[in-house]
Amino acid sequence: MVKAIVGANWGDEGKGKITDMLAQDSDVIIRFQGGANAGHTIINDYGKFALHTLPSGIFYGHTTSIIGNGVALNIPILFNELKEITSKGVPAPKILISDRAQIVMPYHILFDEYEEERLAGKSFGSTKSGIAPFYSDKYAKVGFQVNELFEEEAVLREKIERVIVQKNILLEHLYHKPLIDADELYNTLMEYKEMVAPYVCNVSAYLDKAIKEGKNILLEGQLGTLKDPDHGIYPMVTSSSTLAAYGAIGAGIPPYEIKKVVTVCKAYSSAVGAGAFVSEIFGDEAQELRVRGGDGGEFGATTGRPRRMGWFDCVASKYGCRLQGTTDVAFTVVDVLGYLDEIPVCTGYEIDGKVTTEFPVTNQLEKAKPVLEVLPGWKCDIRGIKKYEDLPENCRKYIEFVEEHIGYPITMVSNGPGRDDIIYRGFEK
Repeated sequence: MVKAIVGANWGDEGKGKITDMLAQDSDVIIRFQGGANAGHTIINDYGKFALHTLPSGIFYGHTTSIIGNGVALNIPILFNELKEITSKGVPAPKILISDRAQIVMPYHILFDEYEEERLAGKSFGSTKSGIAPFYSDKYAKVGFQVNELFEEEAVLREKIERVIVQKNILLEHLYHKPLIDADELYNTLMEYKEMVAPYVCNVSAYLDKAIKEGKNILLEGQLGTLKDPDHGIYPMVTSSSTLAAYGAIGAGIPPYEIKKVVTVCKAYSSAVGAGAFVSEIFGDEAQELRVRGGDGGEFGATTGRPRRMGWFDCVASKYGCRLQGTTDVAFTVVDVLGYLDEIPVCTGYEIDGKVTTEFPVTNQLEKAKPVLEVLPGWKCDIRGIKKYEDLPENCRKYIEFVEEHIGYPITMVSNGPGRDDIIYRGFEK
């Protein structure tokens, strides 16, 4: 069976933990989009890890971890991650890299930095990981696929020369920065070739065989619905689709094979980067939630930036779940809210004097004010509880209130950062 694990909101929902947890019963875990611009934090018996490219199931010896064709592959970052986890005692994982994956080039990262610098106060809040320039090149058909590293030297050099003509015009006349040297770039690509050579694979053929053999496959998404370039808070979005539907494309499998979509929601809201955020809170209230949140504070796993904080947003989450095609909701970091006497929840948006529960387009979203309902807190620590019925009554009421408003079943409740801090509530493995 193929399952997808995706985010309902702005990212940072706790997908890494859910992937790590469900990987125990999986054979294959595949990253299908995005790049090293976001991180998944994992806490297990080996320690705490922030993964950026490696799939979150790499800690199990029985799994195969795959970088799909939809990923923006930053080769040095991938191998630095691999070195880091093995240096901490994790057995070397089995990794496959799609021969159709495209490479984040050194100049993509530079262009990302230069453009943010040029835009100054009107920037997009990029992580400067080269993602937007990478996907721009991919769709302009001037990107480099992994398989091209294995071309004859003359063929690869000809493409390099052709591509950098345009890049160097921009570098010289728009950004006023040093030009790209063709020989230096070719040598870098040969270093990349040596690194990836043992792992390159026809991934779609591998997955076709795995599906026919009845293997359990996890598709691991990055970020969340609201960062999708089509359906998110455009233009403050990422550059590849964050939806489960894209898992079929970014992995190379038929769409009808995705049987279960686990959409991860936080019990409150957080976001890194710019963009509309209706339920956002500020000041001391936000700082206390930020410091108590996550698995050691709400700070970006990639950037270290303090995350913007807010109350749970039923409007955004219902929309996020709908777009993902949700079969199951994993509700994370519920334990964090145990310090609150009362817990506000955003159940609607007021726009131009009218209340809606439908998530609007960006220009309407920027005018929206949150409509809040306040629920009583449970004022105790819920870590260590294994059964749903053993949770405090107000905690259960909070979960059921959210479930009713988003309209999708919450079948997993995460009540701590560890792999085993999970309560199953009707989830079928």
